[in-house]
Amino acid sequence: MAFALQEQGKSVVLANLTFTPVTRTTARQVGPGLFEIDAETEGSDAYFPEKHLAVWLRDHGFPGRVFLIRKGGPADVRAAYAWLARELRLDGVVLVDGGTDLLMTGDEAGLGTPVEDVTSLLAAQALDLSVKLAICVGFGVDAHHGVCHAHFLENVAALARLGAYHGVFALTPGIAAVDAWLAAVDWVQQHTPGKESIVCASVTDAARGEFGDHHCLARTRAKGAELFVNPLMSMVWGFDLDAVAERVLYRDDIAHATTPFEVAAAIEAFRDRTPLRPRRTIPV
Repeated sequence: MAFALQEQGKSVVLANLTFTPVTRTTARQVGPGLFEIDAETEGSDAYFPEKHLAVWLRDHGFPGRVFLIRKGGPADVRAAYAWLARELRLDGVVLVDGGTDLLMTGDEAGLGTPVEDVTSLLAAQALDLSVKLAICVGFGVDAHHGVCHAHFLENVAALARLGAYHGVFALTPGIAAVDAWLAAVDWVQQHTPGKESIVCASVTDAARGEFGDHHCLARTRAKGAELFVNPLMSMVWGFDLDAVAERVLYRDDIAHATTPFEVAAAIEAFRDRTPLRPRRTIPV
């Protein structure tokens, strides 16, 4: 999406809620919990995917600046998003989830890994911008984390009734923006040996036409898990971000959490007292 927008002459800023130990890098802190890096930033050789992306972007004629948001509670992440919107004069924000658990409201059979997703979602919702989109890519990759994909589809239907579902498109090789994305992901994966993104691998494999129990990473083969790579994994689903955020049932429960651990505990407490939707399979 970033490459496609740049083709249209748009200025695009990339930011990531990071797993990189950012304080062990030479990243420049620009705001509360917010750091800026480029291709020259130094850091761990073991894991620094944002740096590798910045190198690829620079070497291919794209702006090589990437922002890293340090994991924190809702207020911390909200402050980082607010800085980006204010200082960079953003017109809009596109929040991308690798997987589909961003759409989980709280009463589903499984939520996947909701802490980072919902913290980012509520932070983006707080922005006063004309365009706010929530994107999911990687249908099926969250099954390993317990997501019921029938519930994802039920939530998509609910958003469609609200007029908040913007449709779906395929990541198809041969399109310039898609080819650039595939090349960038390949570069970052090659420079993160042993800690590659399984989600990215599944989505890129699906886009290239792989199917079934296909393993391109040693780390998934070592785990012995059966994969189901399929064309649905390379579909991109788009939604109105505010509508997705409004459907989070536990939003008030985590409002005053100060750390990711408190967010996780509040979600668990909410689910302990809430009737959950029974798990169901997709009858196809």
